[in-house]
Amino acid sequence: MAVPADFTILDISGKFTMNKTLSDPRTDTILQLQGVGWLKRKAISLGTVTLDIKHYKDDDGVEHIDIDQTITGGIPGTREERTLWWKERENEDSLFGSVIGKSRRVKADDLDVPFLKEGWTEDTYERELVQAYAESNTPKSGLVWIANQTWGIENIGDERRYVRHVKFLGPKGEDIEAKLIYDYRS
Repeated sequence: MAVPADFTILDISGKFTMNKTLSDPRTDTILQLQGVGWLKRKAISLGTVTLDIKHYKDDDGVEHIDIDQTITGGIPGTREERTLWWKERENEDSLFGSVIGKSRRVKADDLDVPFLKEGWTEDTYERELVQAYAESNTPKSGLVWIANQTWGIENIGDERRYVRHVKFLGPKGEDIEAKLIYDYRS
């Protein structure tokens, strides 16, 4: 389902479900390379992934995006608390383990990966993308991976959708570029 006509990257608050038909099917491969076990991956593939996003500015004017992720079938989701100021922060994630991440608002021209900067709506380019960068905390997790994402609005078919472009680098040099496409719920 498309986002409302007035929906922009400046406020992505809302409820979304991942559209498995439109999204890249290699998400299971990415999860496997991130160390997520077979049982959890199977439950994720069978369940519905829902994002409940709260996008706001704090009293100091710093932009935040908090996301509660739930998965049908009783699998606990993750909670993402992103502060858009491009400072590294460690997190112990229930699905991905020990992770280091940073986030910011960024102009597409400032990105060096074509996949992360191409395909967005004009209003997304004007208001800048959200970049969410995460990597395994290798000393704590024993894993090696990088997930570099951009978030925005993209025209998929004839509909404006909330989309994430993911540039994933795995432990043996695996290089996966995948789009995650979401249905707007409320």
